[in-house]
Amino acid sequence: MASFGQAVDLTPSSDALVRARRRAALMPDLLVEARRVVSTVIAGWHGRRRRGTGENFWQFRPFVEGEQVARIDWRRSARDDNLYIRDREWEAAQTVWLWADPSPSMLFRSSAAEVSKESRALVLVLALAELLSRSGERIGYPGVLDPISARNAAERIAAALATRRPDGFPPDDRLKRFSEVVLVSDFLDPVEETIERIDRIGRRGIRGHVIAVADPVEESFPYSGRTEFRDPETGAKLTAGRAETLGEDYRRLYAATRETIAEHCRHLGWSFIAHRTDRLASEALVAVHGRLSGLPQAAGGRRGS
Repeated sequence: MASFGQAVDLTPSSDALVRARRRAALMPDLLVEARRVVSTVIAGWHGRRRRGTGENFWQFRPFVEGEQVARIDWRRSARDDNLYIRDREWEAAQTVWLWADPSPSMLFRSSAAEVSKESRALVLVLALAELLSRSGERIGYPGVLDPISARNAAERIAAALATRRPDGFPPDDRLKRFSEVVLVSDFLDPVEETIERIDRIGRRGIRGHVIAVADPVEESFPYSGRTEFRDPETGAKLTAGRAETLGEDYRRLYAATRETIAEHCRHLGWSFIAHRTDRLASEALVAVHGRLSGLPQAAGGRRGS
């Protein structure tokens, strides 16, 4: 994805083959890191619980006129003057598509962060695959792996990513109605293009979850003096004699872009989480899993930038 006002480009060569080899070499370490992150949040984890047609008890709730009388739990209702329904947990496997942006801008890492945006995005995707597969969900990765229901989904995604270069923004024809998609990216393309791509998916009846990853300097813009900025997508360069004079306008544009995307996600009924690479990966993992579970707000996520 093309970067606007991207901080000084510290990435290696953008050659596709070099990047593919680099990703393949990192994948085993990223899988280990993803499992470590999962282990820090797994205590008390109960999967995604939803009302439905399964056999496991979920909760009692008050009977509402018009519901089937046969669903009333008379034993529970006998305790007081109210009628109660015995809800069961939804057990049908749900397809969740996971996608990490493969664009050159994701390789950026400043001295203020220990990992690149690409590494963090892949760790989050693999950690989600690990967690969701334990709950029996079907996991897929557009252009890389068709949906599978397997406990080793994270390992299989890592192996597939090591040998196959993922597509750009997920092709909407692969994502089916009633499935869910998690998109992890820096979302630095022109905002109109990002919204158009999100809309194409949303119009198909797909529920989406956006994780906007940023290096800390992309938010703070700490530069001063003569500074050269390079676009990792095109190689275009911009030299600023006094970079500090650009800071206020840059930060305003960056925040406005984030808020525009976040507001559009809310309009579609999607969730939006902003995450910086100098924060713990577990924070974003807990937040997005909460949104996948239908929670309105989850700890660890931030609205906007």
